[in-house]
Amino acid sequence: MNPVLALGQIVVSIFLIIAILMQSRGIGLSSAFGGDSSVYRSRRGVERQLLRFTVALIILFVGFSVLGYLQTN
Repeated sequence: MNPVLALGQIVVSIFLIIAILMQSRGIGLSSAFGGDSSVYRSRRGVERQLLRFTVALIILFVGFSVLGYLQTN
């Protein structure tokens, strides 16, 4: 794997971990099965931007992984 791709993947993964940890508690599956009333509320403002940022980081991470795989083959 190209060292630039490896470094990019490491940096993206660190930011991805931080973005996931910054998200509000109770958004996941545990609140859906726990009967939490906030299941139906919409995400606004910072929560929405953080969600979009997290999705963008996931796409970047997968992209770096695919590029690294294609370079080795």
